[in-house]
Amino acid sequence: MTDWDHFESSNSHPPDSVDPVIAGMADVNITEEGELSEASELAGFNHPPNQWTGPSGDFIRDVAARGWSDRIPFEYANLSNPEFAEWACNAKCYEWSDEFGDVGPKNEELEKQLFNADNMTRAGLQLDRLNEIDVKVESEDRVLPIVSWDHAGLHPIMRQNIDLCLYTTPTAIQMYTVPAILTDRDLIGISQTGSGKTAAYLIPILSKLMGKAKKLAAPRPDIVGPDFDAKLNGVRAEPLVLIVCPTRELATQIFDDARRLCYRSMLRPCVAYGGVPSRFQRDELHKGCDVLIGTPGRIIDFMGQGHVLSLNRVKYTVIDEADELLHSDWEDDFKRIMSDATEDDDHRYMMFSATFNRDCRKLAREYLSQNYVRISIGRPGSSHFNVEQQIIYVEETRKNDALYDLLLSMCPIRILVFVNSKKQVDFVDAFLYEHGLPSTSIHGDRTQREREDAIRSFKTAQCPIMVATALSARGLDIPNLMHVVNYDLPRTNHGGIDEYIHRIGRTARIGNEGLATSFYTDKDRDLAFDLVRILLECNQPVPDFLEEYIPAGSRPVFDDDDTDTESGDDENDAGVAGNLHENEDNLGEDRQGSSHQETSGSDNTGLVGSHWATADVTL
Repeated sequence: MTDWDHFESSNSHPPDSVDPVIAGMADVNITEEGELSEASELAGFNHPPNQWTGPSGDFIRDVAARGWSDRIPFEYANLSNPEFAEWACNAKCYEWSDEFGDVGPKNEELEKQLFNADNMTRAGLQLDRLNEIDVKVESEDRVLPIVSWDHAGLHPIMRQNIDLCLYTTPTAIQMYTVPAILTDRDLIGISQTGSGKTAAYLIPILSKLMGKAKKLAAPRPDIVGPDFDAKLNGVRAEPLVLIVCPTRELATQIFDDARRLCYRSMLRPCVAYGGVPSRFQRDELHKGCDVLIGTPGRIIDFMGQGHVLSLNRVKYTVIDEADELLHSDWEDDFKRIMSDATEDDDHRYMMFSATFNRDCRKLAREYLSQNYVRISIGRPGSSHFNVEQQIIYVEETRKNDALYDLLLSMCPIRILVFVNSKKQVDFVDAFLYEHGLPSTSIHGDRTQREREDAIRSFKTAQCPIMVATALSARGLDIPNLMHVVNYDLPRTNHGGIDEYIHRIGRTARIGNEGLATSFYTDKDRDLAFDLVRILLECNQPVPDFLEEYIPAGSRPVFDDDDTDTESGDDENDAGVAGNLHENEDNLGEDRQGSSHQETSGSDNTGLVGSHWATADVTL
């Protein structure tokens, strides 16, 4: 495979017709009867013959012929729709009156908004395959995994919310994390992207607090009354749960998950992130806050306002996407947040990440208890088998043409296109728009209004193509995102293979299948060796122009290190990951780190070191 010309003779076909409401994407809910074996078939589908024969010169006509929706100008969102809050931080949460007990009554209207299936990623048919992976648990005593939600010992309201969220079966990380948290253990969770890490910690934490809100929570005003005024009747926010994450988009995403799982629980979630006028978030905090999700900068701002926020009641501190958050630029802010939280013996600390780099190990030694549990699902920094990866050689000057032909060779679906710089995001988005494709874009120089608008338009399929930098899309979970395109592959000194894995992990989430297409140029040679190792590890074909990088024996050997000691914390760190924010300058809220992995052997019941009991399990 030497170039992209084969797309012009693609066997994929346009759809017979496209519903104007969902034009621009294909939300396919595949059943076992119609299951497609390959992700590329999923993207191309099977439609009657009307093959793409190449551009006619009329871009608008070509795009329409392929079934894509019309382009729409900015602003995309209809903010008059009551389901859309002015800002993501003002999205509706379950509210209650003091006259109720520990469990509130149903709110049918809010329930429909929170648990709309179109806004949630459903478990795919390949969920069992996602769980067929090695699990390594290190603990003083054995952690007994749960095999179903019914036997997890959860609060009845949490069990109902899990059903409403369409979580049918626990994933591997959830099987071990839920019981570990329920037994009051500090924890490190390392798992592949798209494996359900957010639910893995939210479910047990919130379940343990359900029914205890009146005993543990700070005084709260009656916000459902007609006379409530945040300035006059508001209280200081004193959360029981603090979740710190690196990006604004990830913060709002976790907030959405928390809004669902807190439903009817008497626990009130809030989110704090930059780019939004602080008064909107301050008013929400004044209504009372039991679960605070935020980025470091805005959390620090509110901590400096003693009448707004105090961390003295925090019982659970969660560090999400720890490898990215622990970039050195965050060190001072992060230490201040951690030092301000309570140091009570019952304060639990948890870290979750797809990798476990040197900075993560340092933080674990500093804050986690000595008997913490470490759960590793698969090899840290690995991809999973549900992503079909294809690498295409493209000359640098022909990438735009390659992208256009690629998009028109497939049926309309949600597609996320990654580039390496903010300037290039604007160029690629403009190119697609000028060629009739319904695209939007996001990067760190956009205002928060523009960023939230772009994400909303992408989620609702008004603009099913989104061009993004790596950091701005880090951790995003977009329902029915079937295809990721690496217009630019990440540089080895700006994320490297770890960033590649994070990018392709935006698709094929929670047991679904997905496709990742990467444009390879001569500039990407320094990534070739690591890229081939990932392809071999996932049983993906290696294109002929990369065959020279196949290791002897045709099997990859990974020399990573994720141990809890300082050994190996040397220049090798920079070889694999390094500092991600190339041409991102600073996003104000977005950073990145590096990765390594442990390969120490153990048996199922033996002791490793002085106190670690290790179990290697294949689910």
